[in-house]
Amino acid sequence: MKKIALFVDVQNIYYTCRQAYGRQFNYRKLWQHLGYEGEITSATAYAIHRGDDGQLKFQDALKHIGFDVKLKPFIQRSDGSAKGDWDVGITIDIMEAASEVDCVILLSGDGDFDLLMLKIYQKYGVETQVYGVPGLTAKSLIDSASQYHEIDDSLLL
Repeated sequence: MKKIALFVDVQNIYYTCRQAYGRQFNYRKLWQHLGYEGEITSATAYAIHRGDDGQLKFQDALKHIGFDVKLKPFIQRSDGSAKGDWDVGITIDIMEAASEVDCVILLSGDGDFDLLMLKIYQKYGVETQVYGVPGLTAKSLIDSASQYHEIDDSLLL
């Protein structure tokens, strides 16, 4: 059975699904779908902690499905901009997991992950899959993955 490691850039998926469809991503549906492809040996969702009730319920729901939820504090800068970026954390975790699985799946449209996907494929020969919203997923990321899956109606709430 194929061993799968799943990684979710929660902020990216939330905002791109909202922008494109005005809807939310259906994590349970994805989990069920991937269960037919193999065994999910690890699943990590990277989120920003703002501490509101809706967010806590969402994080609990992810944990109930089977995700390990990693949180980073939401930082409001003095100039009004916000910092809450998991790119380095996601990269480190994917590099560590890649040698132990057959497939790495990343949910993100962020082109910053393109070199990472190429690297783990070259170094470990793992299958790399990206799930992203069409038109809001970097072409470089799509091109770097063995398979690209468009997030469409079937994966939305």
